Amino acid sequence: MRICTWNINSVRIHVSHVERLLEEQQPDILCLQEIKVVNELFPEGLGHALGYRHQLIHGQKAYHGVAILSRLPFAQSGTRHWCGKEDARHAWVSVKGGDGKKIELHNFYVPAGGDIPDPEANEKFAHKLQFLDEMADWFAARRKKSSRFVLVGDLNVAPLENDVWSHKQLLKIVSHTPVETDALARVYGSHGWVDALRHFVLPEEKLYSWWSYRARDWEKSDRGRRLDHIWVTPALTSALASAQVLKDVRGWQRPSDHAPVIVELNL
Repeated sequence: MRICTWNINSVRIHVSHVERLLEEQQPDILCLQEIKVVNELFPEGLGHALGYRHQLIHGQKAYHGVAILSRLPFAQSGTRHWCGKEDARHAWVSVKGGDGKKIELHNFYVPAGGDIPDPEANEKFAHKLQFLDEMADWFAARRKKSSRFVLVGDLNVAPLENDVWSHKQLLKIVSHTPVETDALARVYGSHGWVDALRHFVLPEEKLYSWWSYRARDWEKSDRGRRLDHIWVTPALTSALASAQVLKDVRGWQRPSDHAPVIVELNL
């Protein structure tokens, strides 16, 4: 089973990119974040010709929004709101793996948190921390040894020192501050999650999934951050076959500032 996650930064602008990714990578499931469109205006038939006829769209006008496109039928599906806000940041489905057992897949778009890393001075940052705290509590309450969960999405936190281009310079920059990495660590510990990318790429190695539009030559400067993640519960750790950031996609014409992340599970 191949699962891919991608902050598309407006699905209607990047329809051709989504179709190209589906054709080239052939994931069984594609999870999108920041689709920036209401459900009714999501591109009709996107992926259908390639077999992605099972879709869950959870959008809103101009901001946020998540979607799941799948070749596999959904046994169950749903959405959930967080922090008392209806801002379309979480959708989930369950599908059957090749072994006939269900896998529950959660697609998240965690709030970015604005520019000031102070919850008292910045309401957006406070929202981000509350969102992560609620995630940690929710998954902790559902924790079971047998759970086969996959969590994907733009979590908007680069947790490790080598998940950013400069640990020292970004310690006071939103996405890598200690308060955020601590909050994400609580989510990570809530269900004994395993970071699929770091399962294959040692923490000592630099690894990014996002490069700012502001860089004149993003690839040459390589000032990236790893904001996009795929985690699995312990029951799926032995099934991990591969995981990678599709960095080349960031170099496509008029791209998203995020690169897709893809994982393969041997089920």
